Amino acid sequence: MLYHLLYPLADYSIVFNVFRYVTFRSIGAFITALLFTLMFGPYFIRMLKNKAAVESIDENMPEKHQIKAGTPTMGGLIILVAMLVASLFWNILTNSAILLMYLSTLWLGILGFLDDYLKNFVKAKKGLIPRYKLWGQISVALILALAIYYSSSPADNITALQIPFFKGMYLELGLFFIPFVIFMIIGSSNAVNLTDGLDGLAAGTLAFSALGLGIMSYLKGNFIVADYLNLEFIQNAGELTVFISGMMGALIGFLWYNSYPAQIFMGDTGSLALGGILAVISVLLKEQIFLVIIGLIFVLETGSVITQRYWFKYTKKKFGAGRRVFLCAPIHHHYELKGIHETKIVTRFYIVAILLVAVGLSTIKLR
Repeated sequence: MLYHLLYPLADYSIVFNVFRYVTFRSIGAFITALLFTLMFGPYFIRMLKNKAAVESIDENMPEKHQIKAGTPTMGGLIILVAMLVASLFWNILTNSAILLMYLSTLWLGILGFLDDYLKNFVKAKKGLIPRYKLWGQISVALILALAIYYSSSPADNITALQIPFFKGMYLELGLFFIPFVIFMIIGSSNAVNLTDGLDGLAAGTLAFSALGLGIMSYLKGNFIVADYLNLEFIQNAGELTVFISGMMGALIGFLWYNSYPAQIFMGDTGSLALGGILAVISVLLKEQIFLVIIGLIFVLETGSVITQRYWFKYTKKKFGAGRRVFLCAPIHHHYELKGIHETKIVTRFYIVAILLVAVGLSTIKLR
């Protein structure tokens, strides 16, 4: 909005020329989202408490989590609103990539909101019926995949999957691009949802993954830098940098209230949407494998749940009694039951997340 309102004034004063720069608008988006979250966070927390939108702890969770019962949830509302406000202020609103980000944010955010609403207001223990949730994710993923596929020109080569560790190596997906994108969006959305189990865990690891994608989008959106680093120049990547900066600001602001002991939880409203957003950004940047690297924590969290579930079923069928690989899944609860304090687990996951971002970015020189 500010770009559309103020940049034309550059004809009268050079001061307004700053609105054409991605770096300036990215910083603006980051600060806007951060301050919005910090300022309105207490209001959201009070509102959710008054509406009785509070967490009910699953009986399968570690016993120490029972003290968290009654903590406001659906905090993803704060993050998503802050992101959208920052983007509306600082992005070029006619940019096609940004319009796709709005669709992803609103659709998945509403889907997560419905799940949280049914749990907390209607008191439906399982929330939105899983198959309805899955169909909701498939629907938006299909729309996004088709929109990206058919709106791209042949020169964009959008169906080529970049292999990070090798120079100039791509895997051509062809029509398999569409089911692959659907799988990426659904998988990433649910993976972040599973990771949201400890105070500050999902928000912090998401912020680091967003940082990695933000750096990559800036590099690919700058023609000179992209050419120097032998990266593919992507016209829309600069606007994605601004959007990602707003996302980072919102997540860091949310951590002010979500860090241990949490005053508010993210809920499905935030985790489903934010996971899907990461996947859509990676598709637009043609960096899906890069996302897997920097977001490996989400992959491992999901893998621990799948492993636990199917190993239990297999051993129950074979031996008559189910056996577990982990004390509890997702894996962060396994470490809790081993006696490691929640804050130490979260801090260690942050350290791993930083390492993964560094490994992911190091692949740029290998290309």
